Amino acid sequence: MLIEYKDDYYRMSGNKYHSRIKNMVELLFDHRLKYMLLWRKFKKGHNPITRIRMYRISKKYGIEISTSAKIGRGLYLGHPYNITVAGEAELGDNVNLHKGCTIGRENRGKRVGAPKIGNNVYIGINAVVVGNIRVGNDVLIAPNSYVNFDIPDHSIVIGNPAAVHHNPDATKGYVNFTV
Repeated sequence: MLIEYKDDYYRMSGNKYHSRIKNMVELLFDHRLKYMLLWRKFKKGHNPITRIRMYRISKKYGIEISTSAKIGRGLYLGHPYNITVAGEAELGDNVNLHKGCTIGRENRGKRVGAPKIGNNVYIGINAVVVGNIRVGNDVLIAPNSYVNFDIPDHSIVIGNPAAVHHNPDATKGYVNFTV
């Protein structure tokens, strides 16, 4: 079993992966776990059957995570519907993505490219993070926020236009079961 997937499983279920029947049943019925297992397997080797299975889950639930994105250990997909991650995006360890969030590429202007997101980052429902920007470690991006500028470590981002508030424990209680 892939090490990265075991970390994803732990972050999403709160249980250590022990290859037991319960873990297999969860894998069968939890589409976010199934999608991440297929995504991690596809990253290791381009298997066309895995790609077809990923495509079917992607279309059914609207999860669009590019296989060229760089994702660290322990990705958490909360309410995983209509999540989009661009191909050039880089996500660190222990990142939470929630329903409707977009990690996107900007194609023109001074921020051409995709975001680089640090460790222990919470991205809320319908939040949008775009452009060649850096989001620091321990950052909480509130629901419905639009972020197209650099965010320092230990910050809470709220609103559109986004306002940044420093907080030494920004993700405490939001990013759990860290790896």
